Amino acid sequence: MKKSPLFWKVSTLMGCILLLLVPLFMVSNLISERASYRDDVEDTLRQSTSGPQQLTGPLIAIPVTEIYYKFEDNVKVEHKRSFLHFLLPESLVVDGNQQVESRSIGIYDGQIWSTDLKLKAQFNTDKLDELKGETITLGQPFIAVGVGDARGIGAVKVSKVNDETLTVEPGSGISGQQAGIHIPLTWETLNAKNIDLEMSLNLNGTGSFSVVPVGRNSELTLRSNWPHPGFMGDYLPSKREISESGFQAHWQSSWFANNLESQFSAIEPPEFRSVPAFSVTVATPADQYQLTDRAIKYAILLIALTFMAFFVYETMTHLRLHPMQYLLVGLSLVLFYLVLLALSEHVGFTPAWIIASLVGAMMNGVYLQAVLKGWKRSVLFVVALLGLDGVMWFLLRSEDSALLLGSGVLAIALFAVMYLTRHFDWYSLSQVKQSVPKGEPDDDALRIWK
Repeated sequence: MKKSPLFWKVSTLMGCILLLLVPLFMVSNLISERASYRDDVEDTLRQSTSGPQQLTGPLIAIPVTEIYYKFEDNVKVEHKRSFLHFLLPESLVVDGNQQVESRSIGIYDGQIWSTDLKLKAQFNTDKLDELKGETITLGQPFIAVGVGDARGIGAVKVSKVNDETLTVEPGSGISGQQAGIHIPLTWETLNAKNIDLEMSLNLNGTGSFSVVPVGRNSELTLRSNWPHPGFMGDYLPSKREISESGFQAHWQSSWFANNLESQFSAIEPPEFRSVPAFSVTVATPADQYQLTDRAIKYAILLIALTFMAFFVYETMTHLRLHPMQYLLVGLSLVLFYLVLLALSEHVGFTPAWIIASLVGAMMNGVYLQAVLKGWKRSVLFVVALLGLDGVMWFLLRSEDSALLLGSGVLAIALFAVMYLTRHFDWYSLSQVKQSVPKGEPDDDALRIWK
């Protein structure tokens, strides 16, 4: 079998494909490297402005100092502990208007956003009677609002409690949760049975925006000019509308679903970043690096189909192709992805795909005209290559149907090979060629296979 020309032909083609894996691996590494540069731009914007933001609150926080006694070695010992008691709103309504802006650093883009927020919260103070006692001392209460990154806090335009304008101070006032703002309150204010809070502030950030539904009933309505929202986190919006001009979404939750009241009633409050929240991120659609990386995963399929077409052509005709000719055509297919990557950074993915396909078609068209001995055959293969490029483009754009389309392409290719070679005698390729008598020229003497 090892003396069979068919065996050596197939083995050599497999070797050519393995050799082409080396430049494909290099191009794949280059894609990852360029993508990391893009990620560095996003990190730079985050460091220069502010990061993801999570709005927690408003909450009424009351400092509590409690004296309690424990028996230690049969001796009654006095102990003291201090903590914050939180009063969560009965209802919380947040209305936001988000404007997303793209910033460029070199050839790379990133997004920052600015959100104007209006908060309305209603508190019921009936449960404050439970804090009164001879061993309990209460400090000055305040309203706390936590955020993810204090650098993103813009102007606080309105802060009214029961129609009384109050002063806003920096910092959340909660130990371990420093980012945010707080509003000092008086006990005269808390004597009212119901407390209505109205606030308006501007919050800037990058990446995600979240609101913790701390109210017994909480609602968030957010409008944005960004057409690519990424709804994530613990709750999906109950309503959403997405168009080319932006999106609008509405979330709703209650203590029955999130159990936040019990979490904040503990002596040690939870980490603000660990509690469930309504979340949306300014998602970047599949960019040129993701698409190019996805495309190069189909490179072996493209090369294998091209080599299969040449192999069938050799089988059906008397023309023979040298392994170097296979390699050169394969390298032109690898070069397609490098050209695609370079152009997509400047003109976008789809125009880059078209240009790279035409460049590859021109190179192979001129080369195959000489290899295949005629323009007609060359044009036929070039059209087939352009057709494969078109199919690959649809595979990338149709993620949900990629497996179906890919399976269909392979089935059609296999059927074409089976149909074209249905009358071919494969045993004829396995026969060792008879030696040429001395004195007669052998045109195939320098060929790797016959």
